Amino acid sequence: MTKEKFDAIYQRAAERKGGEVELEARLSQVLTDQELVLLPDDRWLAVMTQKVFQCGITWQVVRNKWPGFEEVFWGFDIEKMLLIPTDMWESKAQDTKIIRHLGKVMTIPANAEMIYQAQKTHGSFAQLVAQWPSEDIIGLWQYMKTKGKRLGGNTGPYALRQMGKETFLLTGDVEAYLRNTGIVDSGKNTKRALTATQAAFNDWQQESGRSLTQISQIIAFSAGDNRI
Repeated sequence: MTKEKFDAIYQRAAERKGGEVELEARLSQVLTDQELVLLPDDRWLAVMTQKVFQCGITWQVVRNKWPGFEEVFWGFDIEKMLLIPTDMWESKAQDTKIIRHLGKVMTIPANAEMIYQAQKTHGSFAQLVAQWPSEDIIGLWQYMKTKGKRLGGNTGPYALRQMGKETFLLTGDVEAYLRNTGIVDSGKNTKRALTATQAAFNDWQQESGRSLTQISQIIAFSAGDNRI
């Protein structure tokens, strides 16, 4: 099956959303590389943790509890997170100010360590993310999955998007589109599927000049139930 031109996808999305003005108003803006590098690493750890806790839980429940997370984990300061002994982590996991889940709490020191190692080689985790080319965003996904903890699937990509790094997401709507058009014909997280998806998004980015984030959202708006 021939890959659909991005303009056709865009026009279909605009028709479904009431016109181009309405569609454009729904699209997210990404940060420039210069803006990304200014984001402190404690915020990266905070967002990673938030996304880990949102897996399998209503997102609003986590958001409602979030001030407690910031208090209990001292603003996710990387150095402090690496100095906490194991028994203190177990104690913190029982604090009623947060959602009590030891397995998810223990992702915090693991992901703090990933960020710390990035600091040693790149100056900051933000620098690493900013320098990572969008044409290999799946490489950044893999980095976070293998170097961090519980950042596989859409968890790592959701964290990247929330922080302003451009990335597509394999939401239900986007995955369905990719399958219906023959771009993906295997498990969505297989190397074959991810490579094919990255190549398709790279082509659409060349055609449109848009960020991977907006392309992903437009695809979702063009074909599904707004799972962007």
